[in-house]
Amino acid sequence: MAASGPRMALAVLAALGATAVCTAPANAAPYGNDIYVSSEAHIAEDGTIHLFGVYHCTAPSLAGEVQIKATVVQEGVRLSIGGGDARCDGTEHEWAAHATLRLTPGVHAGEALAEAQLQEVHFGGGLLPRSIETLAEDAHPVTVIDHR
Repeated sequence: MAASGPRMALAVLAALGATAVCTAPANAAPYGNDIYVSSEAHIAEDGTIHLFGVYHCTAPSLAGEVQIKATVVQEGVRLSIGGGDARCDGTEHEWAAHATLRLTPGVHAGEALAEAQLQEVHFGGGLLPRSIETLAEDAHPVTVIDHR
């Protein structure tokens, strides 16, 4: 049985799409978006942890807003920190995220895992997001330095 013209075109497009997905690097960020978290995190005298790094991103879709999310993971403790809104103009910007350790005292000086994500948040008309898309991410071991 011969495939019709539209079906053949869809099959070719699907094969090309699968090839493109399978040949992209595993850590490639879509559309040139990228984020990096520094190799050090700092605990200030007041017990606030600080993560920082750099990012760049292109303009978000009209229905979304791009935000930075940072996370520290250490010995089973996971602390997510909001890093604020991203300015997506294609140039590199610094970012910083801060959170108190009062409710998460398990984070301390030493080795940890730090994660950073650029997330496009799509709102559906209410206060809660309709969907969240990760545009770029970075994760690697860091040294937490305690200045208390």
